[in-house]
Amino acid sequence: MNRQFPAFISKATVTRIALLCAAYTLNACTILGPDYKEPELPWLDDWQTSLYGQIDTPEQQSRVDLHFWWRLFNDAALNRLIEIARQENHSLRIAGLRIMESRAQLGIAGSNLYPQLQQLGGAIDYVNTHRRGGSLPNGEQNLINYQAGFNLGWELDFWGRFRRSIESADAAFFASIANQQNVQALLSAQVADLYFAYRTTELRIHIARENAAIQKRSYEITERIFKSGEQSELDLQQAKTQYLSTLATIPDLQITLIKTRNALCTLLGRPPVDLPELTGQTKELLDIEPLVIRDIPARLLMRRPDVRAAAWEVAAQSAQIGIAEADYYPSISLSGSIGWSGYSNSNRADTNSLAVGPGVTWNIFDYGRIANNVRVQDARLQQLIEQYQDVVLQATRDIDDAAISVVKTAEQKKVLRESVLAARRSLQLANTRYREGYADFQRVLDAQRSLFSQEERELINQGSQISSVVALYKALGGGWTDVSVQNLVPETVRYTMRERSDWGSLLDEHLPAGSTNPPPTSETLPHE
Repeated sequence: MNRQFPAFISKATVTRIALLCAAYTLNACTILGPDYKEPELPWLDDWQTSLYGQIDTPEQQSRVDLHFWWRLFNDAALNRLIEIARQENHSLRIAGLRIMESRAQLGIAGSNLYPQLQQLGGAIDYVNTHRRGGSLPNGEQNLINYQAGFNLGWELDFWGRFRRSIESADAAFFASIANQQNVQALLSAQVADLYFAYRTTELRIHIARENAAIQKRSYEITERIFKSGEQSELDLQQAKTQYLSTLATIPDLQITLIKTRNALCTLLGRPPVDLPELTGQTKELLDIEPLVIRDIPARLLMRRPDVRAAAWEVAAQSAQIGIAEADYYPSISLSGSIGWSGYSNSNRADTNSLAVGPGVTWNIFDYGRIANNVRVQDARLQQLIEQYQDVVLQATRDIDDAAISVVKTAEQKKVLRESVLAARRSLQLANTRYREGYADFQRVLDAQRSLFSQEERELINQGSQISSVVALYKALGGGWTDVSVQNLVPETVRYTMRERSDWGSLLDEHLPAGSTNPPPTSETLPHE
């Protein structure tokens, strides 16, 4: 058989089709729905705070990089723990994978600007016909039917539906980057908090054991005196009660210690095991130097990753209104098809076909579905605007709460240090007066109890001050850095994903900058 596909598409026909496509494309320039606007925060311009005296003067140099604020503690073990957590924490990996997901969603949205239907089809049918009886002669016919065709369907973005979809997906992509940065900030603060809680609990156990040892010696002395008949049983039982009471606090503290260690293990992506990073001699908590914050808190506040993520979420939802409003109007599309069919029987003619032209689909009776969908999207937008404003309010509260805690725990530290010194001197005097017979044993017991209480209060306050410093730097939006796409998830995970699915270059392309900037308007929204 000699089959040739005829050139039935003339130059004039191609020109007319091209002009028709161009005319529709030029007209497809309307974008429905509201453009994104940054939610208003009228009170923010007037909100100023000195962080209760912790704002630095512009002439001084900042001694702390907010991205790595934990380095001010100069603790190698803490630095190592945060480094491990950033590599192994599962919540941080999930946040990184959500960036990959949103990047793929952005690719889906962008593909709608091109012909949505590009379908190649074909079929081969074998037909065997037997004819028996009747007026016609008997016979048998065998033939093969060949069919091939290409269909094209392209809904034009006449009302901006697809451009709004790209805008929404783009904003969601940047929101996922900001959310990953927020997880970094939270993770850094959580590791530091748990680390110092662990050290504080270790020291509390150490203080309890030291005081128990002191009280045990008093108990043994009173026991010998009682057995010699020189003292009543009351002093013995009081000494024993105080010693055992102090001893009984240690198991509770050990429970707290193990639970804190287990919480740290979870952040590090490990099962509950002993952490070699925490082994060694119990460290004293360091004295915190006065903080140095150079920037204005309101400016720092707007760079917090959770604030920027909330703003990007508003931008993503704002575009959804335009997508919903596009349903009010007809769907205008271009469609075309090219087909060919032929038979193995030379008596039958081959058939070639070409069909091309615009089409309109308009659902004119929707019984309020479209209007209510627009209202749904608008209500969701307003919810996210309110959520954004609440996130900013909560951020200012976090800053103020942490700042006052840092200042007041520092004031407490001075008083408690003097109190501990006084309690130690009181115990010395009580022991001396008791041995010399000028005071009863109750004074000694009271002095021991007071010393234990004041030492523990001083230590707890010191831990609270460090926790407040951690909270302040977290509230100011510190503790995150821009991460390369290779570091979002480990190479082993990316390898597994490549083996499972075709990711192309999405697992290696650089992430765009700009997630910490305000979401732009529709006209300037960046596309990856």
